[in-house]
Amino acid sequence: MTQLRADVLLLLATVGWGASYLLMKMGLDAVGEFTLIALRFGIAFLIAAAVFSKRLRHTNFKTIKYALLLGFLLFLVFVTVTYGLNTTTTTNAGFLVSLTVIFVPLFSIFIFKKKLELRLLLSILIALTGIALLTIHPPFKIMTGDLLCIGTALFYALHITVAGVAAKEVDTLNVGILQLGFACLYGLVFSFIFETPTFPSTLKGWFAVLTLAIVCSGFGFIIQIVAQKYTSPTRTGLIFSLEPVFAAIFGYVFAHEIMSINGYIGAFLVFLSVIISSVKSTKNQVVAEESVI
Repeated sequence: MTQLRADVLLLLATVGWGASYLLMKMGLDAVGEFTLIALRFGIAFLIAAAVFSKRLRHTNFKTIKYALLLGFLLFLVFVTVTYGLNTTTTTNAGFLVSLTVIFVPLFSIFIFKKKLELRLLLSILIALTGIALLTIHPPFKIMTGDLLCIGTALFYALHITVAGVAAKEVDTLNVGILQLGFACLYGLVFSFIFETPTFPSTLKGWFAVLTLAIVCSGFGFIIQIVAQKYTSPTRTGLIFSLEPVFAAIFGYVFAHEIMSINGYIGAFLVFLSVIISSVKSTKNQVVAEESVI
């Protein structure tokens, strides 16, 4: 696979993730929050497990332990964003969840005692300004959904941090597939406790669930793992930073979401902060590119 093809595949996955916020809103019209999570990850797991069944036969107990933890973190990611979408727009959700790119290096600073770079400090200050403009509405009130989406970014950053540790010790593809199954299991348990599990009763509901499962979860997670072998971390980060832009486009075209001037400025600042935190120095970029070649 060439680097260009890998970049195109990552871009397609990013488009799917950008559309997922609108699809989750559609899915919530058909089923409950926990049921949606269970269906989404259950179908994705069955597809991925069928494709890579031979690989999964070599799974060890350590992989299962990591998958249990990563699946739970993934479950928390989608619980917060799914409930968050009840009281915020797909556009806001997309930009706020993209703060994951900033939270990941922050976790590295606190957990692995790394130094705080000036680039990261600048991106944090810009992001905080953007969040304020994007989420605070007169009379100076923040919607619960916005706070939940910020929580999503924190949980996803923690998920990425733990996944980075797991990648050094176990098979990444196996743990990636198994985490989908465990995320489904957690969703199913909570759906029986707090909801009455049902299947979607409308074509629109099934379209949302199947697209989330096959495109956004199954295709997205598998393609990410495969394509990242053929491109650099810098290019991957920049491509993924386009997710909130696609979320805003889908929100505008299909849900007619229009932000205020402050909202647009805030969204731009959040996007700018993600770009700044993703782009490393020229020297680091050269090293990254050489490591791929």
